[in-house]
Amino acid sequence: HVQLVESGGASVHAGGSLKLSCEASGYTFKRCNMNWYREAQGKGRELLSSVNTDGVTTYSDNVKGRFTISQDIDKKTLFLQMNDVTIADTALYICGTNRGCTACNDDGVCHMQRSGFWGQGTQVTVS
Repeated sequence: HVQLVESGGASVHAGGSLKLSCEASGYTFKRCNMNWYREAQGKGRELLSSVNTDGVTTYSDNVKGRFTISQDIDKKTLFLQMNDVTIADTALYICGTNRGCTACNDDGVCHMQRSGFWGQGTQVTVS
């Protein structure tokens, strides 16, 4: 069972920093883009940042220059460093992959998910 689990969400004051993590429960994602999204109350899901299979990163204008996406492939963990946060950054932060992503465990058992793999999210509240 492939599961993405986010952590690191917390309440923080404006101007502060936070680092979110997304762990992949013993699986490695093969040729998948890894993404961070957020859902603010009353708003739709917003794509914040992506890292592709070549390590190229992209950011939305809302977070460019403040947030940094990174990954530790050996530890199967995706990170989002959030600096200089504002009240507008208050949201549920979710990690996910692209559609059709394939995840494999150390035994070589692989699963492809048409909708991609998603976590449940971690809450960030800025005051």
